[in-house]
Amino acid sequence: MTVTCRPAAAADLDAVAEVRVRTWQDAYAGIVPQHYLDGLTPAAEADRRRPRFPRPGEHVAEAAGRVVGWAAIGPYRDEHGDAPAPGCGEIGAIYVLPAWQGRGVGRQLMAYALADLGRQGLVPVLLWVLADNRPARRFYERAGFARDGAAHDYEIGGVTLPEVRYRFPA
Repeated sequence: MTVTCRPAAAADLDAVAEVRVRTWQDAYAGIVPQHYLDGLTPAAEADRRRPRFPRPGEHVAEAAGRVVGWAAIGPYRDEHGDAPAPGCGEIGAIYVLPAWQGRGVGRQLMAYALADLGRQGLVPVLLWVLADNRPARRFYERAGFARDGAAHDYEIGGVTLPEVRYRFPA
């Protein structure tokens, strides 16, 4: 199977919305309140994102002639004043449709994202993940990320959930 990663284009909006919603509904089941996940729709997600899509740093992964993954990268947002160094990069999101997980799409999209951040001089690279999202944490660890000790709470659907931060290189 050939996977092609590239910057997102305006024509990718509906596919990216589908990737985001279906991945959230699959990956966060049992973590995020079900009523919140049930309320997500690709159409509403596309409408929400339309005014600002694509942003710089948004990338897609294509396989079998369709968008099956999406990532958003850029400078670290440092919303908590806890950046370990100036000039850090961040993977704000990386999602692969559930049916395409385990086929190497995520690994290729991650490698593409890390290479792009490296070209921009945004290192180290940080990311936040829900503490209870064990599959995502294993994926990041296999990609060379390690927890760096930072943590904070994230509110989703009226529930506060802990997030932990990972760093690359570890």
